[in-house]
Amino acid sequence: MEKVDEIVRRYTEIGNLLSDPAVFSDPERYQALAKERAALSAVAECRMSCLKIEAEMNAAFREAEGETGEMKELLLEEGYAQKHALEEENKKLRVLLLPKDKNDDRNCILEIRAGAGGEEAALFAYELYRMYMGYAERKRYGWEVVDLNETELGGVKEAVVNIRGGGAYKNLKYESGVHRVQRVPETESQGRIHTSTCTVAVLPEAEEVEVEIREEDVRVDLFRSSGAGGQKVNKTETAIRLTHFPTGIVVTCQDERSQLKNKEKAYRVLKARLYDYYSSRAAGAEAANRKSLVGTGDRSERIRTYNFPQDRITDHRIGLSLHNMQNFLSGELDEMIAALARAETERRLASGG
Repeated sequence: MEKVDEIVRRYTEIGNLLSDPAVFSDPERYQALAKERAALSAVAECRMSCLKIEAEMNAAFREAEGETGEMKELLLEEGYAQKHALEEENKKLRVLLLPKDKNDDRNCILEIRAGAGGEEAALFAYELYRMYMGYAERKRYGWEVVDLNETELGGVKEAVVNIRGGGAYKNLKYESGVHRVQRVPETESQGRIHTSTCTVAVLPEAEEVEVEIREEDVRVDLFRSSGAGGQKVNKTETAIRLTHFPTGIVVTCQDERSQLKNKEKAYRVLKARLYDYYSSRAAGAEAANRKSLVGTGDRSERIRTYNFPQDRITDHRIGLSLHNMQNFLSGELDEMIAALARAETERRLASGG
């Protein structure tokens, strides 16, 4: 609490400085102080709210000691109500003091791949692709296709997308893992339910200064775009394949007609994968000692089942089941994402960070 109270003192001090004419006449200093105060505001205001509620609670209990009958009961009731409010506000303060994920405000790279189940898995991968596109539209995020490997029947073997917008990674990071679908495929004549899987990976986009890629470590191959056919397929070698020798990571991009644009997109994805690769290795020891309830790293983990016959989506990490498959697949993911974020916050509070 000493550290928190120091934040409150600094917050109050800056507030006084901002009203000083000398500071106001210095735009650069004024802006720096205003920025610092904004960064402290959530914790400072929550702590001040705690102190105010605590004072009101103590006052109600003190007054109750000198009263009898109905007035005593009313004051005690008020005191216990303030006590409950204080507990809630203190919990809010503990959440604010949890270390922030440095990647939360970043753009992200979304990768979807068809897994077990053949063409049915590819069709489901396309539905997941459309689901995340719908979610991005609701959030007004930018949606930039890097690679889309389609099948003849309208499915997707692999899709790589750059999603741009504040909090994109924060909101989508819990989607990494194996997504399982249970339904009767259109090609099934006897009405049997099939189970197929897709894998989803969500990577934070790396900043320029965080990942250094040496030219001699990357092989660049040019090839013609491939796909399900049609006018979109290029007849010239504009598609790009990058192979990073030290890690074995391979990235392809064939969405653009311009070779230069495909190369730029491919390098952006390669940087994100390398950032994820080295970050995961650095955090490996810590992850081994602290198993997360929600988890964002293990992409072999089955995280969610989409059961079409029962119109049910179940997230296995938190045991939450939602109904209305149509709305969910159209991109209405907020309820699920909020529940996953709450579960992760509760886990962090329980483990002390």
